[in-house]
Amino acid sequence: MIIARAKKQENICEYLLYMWQVEDLIRAAGCDIDRIEQLILPRYDVDDKVKQEIRQWYSELADMMRTEGKQDSGHLDINRIVLMQLEDLHRRLLANPNDYVYAGLHYQVLPAVIQLRGKSAGHEVGDLETCFNAIYGYLTLALKGESIGEETQKSMRQISAFLAMLAHKYKLEQEAEQNPEANE
Repeated sequence: MIIARAKKQENICEYLLYMWQVEDLIRAAGCDIDRIEQLILPRYDVDDKVKQEIRQWYSELADMMRTEGKQDSGHLDINRIVLMQLEDLHRRLLANPNDYVYAGLHYQVLPAVIQLRGKSAGHEVGDLETCFNAIYGYLTLALKGESIGEETQKSMRQISAFLAMLAHKYKLEQEAEQNPEANE
């Protein structure tokens, strides 16, 4: 909750990846708040009031996962909405002829995206979701200590730079919406 709140403000792409990790942690605990309390909450070094807020947050997410039928796989609707917002921004940025830096980064990662899509076993997803899936998979492999080839590492650096630019554009757009007088 604390990390998610900060990431949502600073980097929406990191937020989404973090939330995917939280979903997996909740799944590992069987969407059971008692197991979450035993396995996850002790890692937080905060006072009891904040720990109770964190417990409530995890409990609500676990409830959502059960309600949405996401106990085994898939992403919560709240996270799918964030991805849809990013997809919308992505399309607008690509359509903007003045935003050639973003378009250039997109075209730079496109070969990797196409290659990854070919390995996705028939799951049709857009460019951004493919990028997020790739980064999440890469992070998971890195956490497990598995070896990652140089070509994959290069692709992940490109995809990371692309998503970092998207996150930056998203943050600028959010700031402009919150403070419209600054743009006049």
